[in-house]
Amino acid sequence: MQGLLFHLTTLAVVAVFLVLCLGLWTMSRGTAPNLSQKLMRWRVGLQFAAIVIIMLFVLVAKQQAG
Repeated sequence: MQGLLFHLTTLAVVAVFLVLCLGLWTMSRGTAPNLSQKLMRWRVGLQFAAIVIIMLFVLVAKQQAG
């Protein structure tokens, strides 16, 4: 379980980074402000998911250690 959560954490952080970069790139071009806003909303949701996964990882690791 801990290994799965570790890989999910990595995947979530990479997804947040990619959506952030894509949103900033779209915003800097200035051609599609609606797409940029949508990407930034996705980033917030992905950040929430990443935080939840990280907290689950910490909880599982703490239970296995003790």
